[in-house]
Formats: sequence, C-alpha cells, structure tokens
Amino acid sequence: MGAPFLITIATMALHSSLAVASDPSPSQDFCVAINDPNTAVFVNGKICKYPKVVNADDFFFQGLNKPGNATNQQGSNVTTTNVNNLAGLNTLGVSLARLDFVPYGLNPPHTHPRATEVLFVLESTLHVGFVTSNPPNNMKNQLFTKTLNPGEIFLPFPLRLIHFQFNVGKMNAVAFAGFSSQNPQVNTIANAVFESNPPIFLDILTKALLFDNKVID
Repeated sequence: MGAPFLITIATMALHSSLAVASDPSPSQDFCVAINDPNTAVFVNGKICKYPKVVNADDFFFQGLNKPGNATNQQGSNVTTTNVNNLAGLNTLGVSLARLDFVPYGLNPPHTHPRATEVLFVLESTLHVGFVTSNPPNNMKNQLFTKTLNPGEIFLPFPLRLIHFQFNVGKMNAVAFAGFSSQNPQVNTIANAVFESNPPIFLDILTKALLFDNKVID
C-alpha cells in the first residue's frame, strides 16, 4: 500500500464529504409529504404519503404568477414554493421562489443554510452579489457582483454565503430563484444579529462590529 494509493483514498474521502452539502438524492420516484405519522413512512425531511393515495394535486402549486406585496421597509417580497406548500417536492432536492421589488427595493444580505441559489431576472434591472467566506492570511472577503437585465441569470449564490439583490431600475422588478434544496430556509443577517430572542449582549455586538452602544441601539 504505497503513498499514491493513500492519496487516492484521501481524495475520494474528501469528495465524499463534500457530496452531502445538499439534500440527499431520493431513493424512490416520489415521497409526497404528509403530517399523519400513522399512515406514512419517514424518509427525508418529511413523512411520506402512501403512494396509492398520491394524486396530481400533490405536485401542483398556484400563485407564482401573482406579484408579492413589496410595500414594506425593504421594498421587496419573496414568495416561496418549497416542501411546506408543495408536498411533492419532498426528497427531490429542489424548490423555487418569486422575488418582487419596488424601485430601489432590496432583498437584504442573507444566506440559505441548506441550498445554492440560481437567479433569473424577468423584469427590470437587479444589482446582485455575494461575498466569499473568510480567506486565510488576513485577506479581505471578496465581493462578486453583477447587474442583471431581463433574461439574464446569475449562477450561483453558493451554499451558505452571504448574498443580496437590489433593484436599480425605475420600475418594479421580478425575478425567480431556484434552490438545490426542498426547503432552503433563509437567515437574514441583520435580523439574526439585531433581533434575536433573547437579544445578543450589547457588549458582544459593540466589540464585534466596532461600534459604540448608541449606534447599536
């Protein structure tokens, strides 16, 4: 058992560990989610509906054709289609969302802890970007940005990295996002830091952000 063999085994192990970054591949044709544990089998994320009682409505969702209400402080709205409202997505490792923006509306910096995202712009112009994780040797995190017009795609917003979308156009914007998870979830950075329950200690925030207490308040 020489060094080349050991290197090959180590490389295979590394690739194997990276392969579980998104939802596992399904082991059956479908697994429609159901909330009754007495008539189901648990597989992956949700309990599965018995195949003989599955119907076409389990794979159907209506509503992404309608604009979301983006008249809020950020000027954006996300309408999600995931395993919680489209049961047929269970175990399939994909989901979809519609993003609506008023002029200069922002989908603030956030992450998806379970998925990579690909964004398609349908209307108006979006300035989008993501920031890399902490690099070595005290280097700065790198920002990748692009301004997208209708019909253009930004690929990808990688798994767990901070990213954002901002409508730089003078009209309402519409975009669609695809995810590599049946339930990608979202972690909005500002909300997580400043609106947790219970709150993060003020001393921790002032030291981490290099602000004084008044700014944090």
